Amino acid sequence: MQDEIKRIRHELRQRRLTVLRVIALGPHMHRIVFGGDDLADFTSLSPDDHVKLFFPTVSGGAEARDYTPRHYDPQLGNLTIDFALHEAGPATHWARNARIGEQLVIGGPKGSVIIPDVYDWWLLIGDETALPSIGRRVEETPSHRQVMTLVAVQGPEDEQQWKAQCPVQSYWVHRSADQADQPDILAKVLRSLPLPPGKGFVWIAAEARVARALRDLMTQERGHSVTALKAAGYWVSGQADSHDKLDH
Repeated sequence: MQDEIKRIRHELRQRRLTVLRVIALGPHMHRIVFGGDDLADFTSLSPDDHVKLFFPTVSGGAEARDYTPRHYDPQLGNLTIDFALHEAGPATHWARNARIGEQLVIGGPKGSVIIPDVYDWWLLIGDETALPSIGRRVEETPSHRQVMTLVAVQGPEDEQQWKAQCPVQSYWVHRSADQADQPDILAKVLRSLPLPPGKGFVWIAAEARVARALRDLMTQERGHSVTALKAAGYWVSGQADSHDKLDH
């Protein structure tokens, strides 16, 4: 069917990349641009793809974490990844201290979920961890579609601007880091958010309990079709390196 979500598998391999640039997007987000010959056949077909980054540990091993390929430029051979900076951990420690010339190993993405371009509008909901996917989706949406974003961050200095081709309405909610697993802050705005006419797709990514509550709000309270919605718990409060696909 024309509006079916497609899943495409990729050959899984590891790549050793080199840091080319480090950019502070705000107090809680660093953008790092990588390069290297290993990127020659890199493929990322969807804004919510994930790659594994392998961060060195003091014991000589490595810990893996999932990150979104924010942008890939095959002409320049550059891969951009945005790092949300949270509590101390191997990923945040590495991102805060990354220097030009430093190397890091990545793997994937192992697959892409392709949502067809048949929707008149998109509603993208999330927190800091979802900003890379949301920003990429906004910037890759064609000009004849409409996008709304609803994102919870810690303050105005964490808000982002995107280079969009399409009309975008951005709604920002401010809350403290210890409120990031509380759904009521985003739910209050979502209940009264005006939705445009036509056929829309809702995409949600946040802490698992938050994402689940917002998914239920959209489908049960607002009557949005479950087949035109994708929700994921990008992280689970109190658990390191955990996520929840929130399968229906």
